[in-house]
Amino acid sequence: MNRSHLLIAISYVVAIAVAYLSLPIFANYPILVQVLLADFVATIVIFGFSLAFRNSSFYDPYWSLVPLVIGIYFVGLADGAVVWRQIMALSVVGAWSLRLTGNFLFTWEGLEHQDWRYAELRSQSGFFWLPVNFFGIHLIPTILVFLGCIPLYYALSIGSRELNIYDALALFTGIASVWLEYQSDAQLHRFRRQRQTRQEVLMTGLWSWCRHPNYLGEIGFWFSMLLFGYASTGSIDGWMSVGFFTMVVLFVFVSIPMIEKKMSRDKQGYADYQAATFALLPLSRLRR
Repeated sequence: MNRSHLLIAISYVVAIAVAYLSLPIFANYPILVQVLLADFVATIVIFGFSLAFRNSSFYDPYWSLVPLVIGIYFVGLADGAVVWRQIMALSVVGAWSLRLTGNFLFTWEGLEHQDWRYAELRSQSGFFWLPVNFFGIHLIPTILVFLGCIPLYYALSIGSRELNIYDALALFTGIASVWLEYQSDAQLHRFRRQRQTRQEVLMTGLWSWCRHPNYLGEIGFWFSMLLFGYASTGSIDGWMSVGFFTMVVLFVFVSIPMIEKKMSRDKQGYADYQAATFALLPLSRLRR
């Protein structure tokens, strides 16, 4: 473990510890509100590290680590939840968290490296960089991840419905989605090692079926969380579903357009790739 990775580890140990210690302060609120407020506390701690080291990529592992922490906390609050559902749901979250966090550690070059999107936001926001940094890069993603985790509260804490076909569907969807993300990233890393120039475009393997198989897998993971929530209660209310649909909006209208704009600018052949493939639907090879 190098110095940069050690600092990341320390920042998250501190953030999680401070968030946990803050929970008694919010004891008069409903459980989900308590968790959300503690989530805010952890985010503020990570934001402090981002400012101290002038690198907003301190926040990057938050997306993948916090759902596992929240899930474990929900298990500790369990009142009537089905143990096997807890095992299945937490296993999917754990596998997803391990893959995504591992991918960050593998690709992050250290404190001298920051996500290109943050660099662009900084140059575009100018004087307003501080609020953009806090709200846009730290707080809003925290809220999105929390909303996506709400179904876990039902599945891991209070949902007492017996195991059913939707648990199996949730487990299959979750495992398949994590596999899709892992394979997509593995193919991308291999391509980057073997390409001759940065102008080359990856359009083989999973990337021949759609332009963003990794994002498709991410959406599938959050859908599996929704399925676990539904399996545990037999119904879906607005709060249970809002996280998944917000994630879809995020990827379709923010993440994908941002990265495609950069790819179109950096790679001459990307327009041809766009014309030949769908962004998310894995059907591109069927129409050729």
